[in-house]
Amino acid sequence: MSLITADELIPKLIEASSDNRIIIAMAGPPASGKTTCSLDLCHRLNELESGICAVLSADGFHYDDMYLNQKGWRERKGAPHTFDVDGLFYVLQRLKLNTEEQIAIPVFDRKLEISRAAAASISDTAKIIIVEGNYLLLKEHPWTKLNEHFDLSIMLQVSERTLTDRLEKRWRDFGFSDKQVNLKLDVNDLLNVKLVCGKSAAADYIIDNESEFEK
Repeated sequence: MSLITADELIPKLIEASSDNRIIIAMAGPPASGKTTCSLDLCHRLNELESGICAVLSADGFHYDDMYLNQKGWRERKGAPHTFDVDGLFYVLQRLKLNTEEQIAIPVFDRKLEISRAAAASISDTAKIIIVEGNYLLLKEHPWTKLNEHFDLSIMLQVSERTLTDRLEKRWRDFGFSDKQVNLKLDVNDLLNVKLVCGKSAAADYIIDNESEFEK
């Protein structure tokens, strides 16, 4: 496990994917900048070689609110048990095999708070797949099942104070009141932050994301 910058990471990914498709796990607590970081890396890699990289977000595997309400889990949406981990596992399996011209993937719509099935696709020409999500390295079943599909892992490192600030801004930008923001943080978000930081397996690389990328 070593500290690395995005600039240092790019040539390592290109070298590792020279013979076969590789799948990268990019994990980190909520608001650590996983989406921004993964999309930035993907863009920079595709500038070097068109179509070499694609991103898959674990957020696309959120259970729908209808199901969460049935289970009594709606208040904890975003916690580990509110994701279809098996669904993610089998998509990763298909991506690893790379025997299909296109593989449809779900995309989470933050404005509507729903996952859109088959909203995007990944081509068989993409040699580097960056999977981003909070719990990809979580040392708890069923998340540990995903490990067999990852060739490399990255953890984004951000202080709890910065994460809290970013999360507060996120919910205020969605129009939440101070009371609603505090409830979101106390009942869900900060619990998930502590879980990711305390119970994730060691990554191959760490990116200090305090300021390099913002959520």
